[in-house]
Amino acid sequence: MHSQAAQAEPRTQAPLGASYWKLWSASGLSNLADGVFKIALPLLAIQFTQSPTLVAGLSVAATLPWLLFALTAGALADRLDRRKLMFWANLGRGVLPALLVAAVVLDLGSIWVLYVVALAVGVAETLYDTSAQSILPQVVHRDQLSRANGRLYAVELTANQFVGPPLGGLLVAAGVIAGFTVPAALWLAAAGGLLLVRGTFRIEREQKTTLRFDVAEGLRFLWLQKILRTLAVMTGVFNFASSAAFAVMVLFAVGPTSAMHLSEVGFGLLLTASALGAFVGSFIAERVEAKLGRSKSLALTILGGALLVGAPALTDNPYVLGPILFVGGMLIVLWNVITVSLRQRITPNRLLGRVNSAYRLLAWGTMPLGAAAGGLLAQWLGLQAMFGIMGALTLALLGMMPILTDKAIAAAEAGP
Repeated sequence: MHSQAAQAEPRTQAPLGASYWKLWSASGLSNLADGVFKIALPLLAIQFTQSPTLVAGLSVAATLPWLLFALTAGALADRLDRRKLMFWANLGRGVLPALLVAAVVLDLGSIWVLYVVALAVGVAETLYDTSAQSILPQVVHRDQLSRANGRLYAVELTANQFVGPPLGGLLVAAGVIAGFTVPAALWLAAAGGLLLVRGTFRIEREQKTTLRFDVAEGLRFLWLQKILRTLAVMTGVFNFASSAAFAVMVLFAVGPTSAMHLSEVGFGLLLTASALGAFVGSFIAERVEAKLGRSKSLALTILGGALLVGAPALTDNPYVLGPILFVGGMLIVLWNVITVSLRQRITPNRLLGRVNSAYRLLAWGTMPLGAAAGGLLAQWLGLQAMFGIMGALTLALLGMMPILTDKAIAAAEAGP
């Protein structure tokens, strides 16, 4: 196992190291591809259908692997070399958009083909993201995790949400081939970048165990950690609400019959507001966490999340929604930096892949359910009513904050 981080003394402001920055660069390329792809896919979908339920189905297909495959992905991340898993996942994601282009060129494209591609990309994403979060404590010291996660979120959010969406809109406007060959090339470049990371990132195992035993061990650890369990449930509720909102946002924003009357490019630019806020938040998260404490910081992020998903219920003015999305994005990344760093500190490295995946089963497994609910509620009640319901659901998470006191969080970090 790579031991650079394990051997280092606590050094919060020490350099993060060459291996970290190579992973950082690969993550930037991978997330840029993801940002382009996830905008290009629904923009292509509305050329096949205007049904909110069918369009929301894309988000269901893309996120369903977090519900069905997350636990297996975590067990694999603790059994195999985490860097190699990331490499193969990106290689697979590079091939899939190219196959979609071939289907469109041959006039075989349909909403059902998009579902298959979205599902397959989602499986690869599950492997990549689980391994990427699990590898970080092998690369930097635990005292550097908040800073390392903050810098990582900066490049991921900038690429995925700030640069990717408008680029995706521009590329699809130029043609379907451009909209999907660019993310394919970026994912392949990210896979190549991972080959530059030196070292072995496989966890040494003392004894052979079954995959089922490994999965159960990770689930048991998460269940016994009240703080992590509570955070997973809260994240799951928010992801349910945000997936419901953003699964059909394209119908609220794009086209002459939509509420906002935006173009494809305008839609991409609107979404960059939350990404820009998240970019700013990634650099200030560590300082806000230190100044307010983690409990107050997490409560503040819930308010930001409610604002993020509920605001379209109140206004369809892009000049009002833009600043709201900016503030919401800034606060959401604060939640991510605190909770991911906390999970990495509490969990033993040998269990981190499985605990990450068990956590994300609760936290991300709700996303396909939320996307489906968003499509159905929008179909029955209208888009703005659905946004209002999801904003209220997010706000209700404040009721769980008494569990997440600073004292309880510190005790969980200290261990038994």
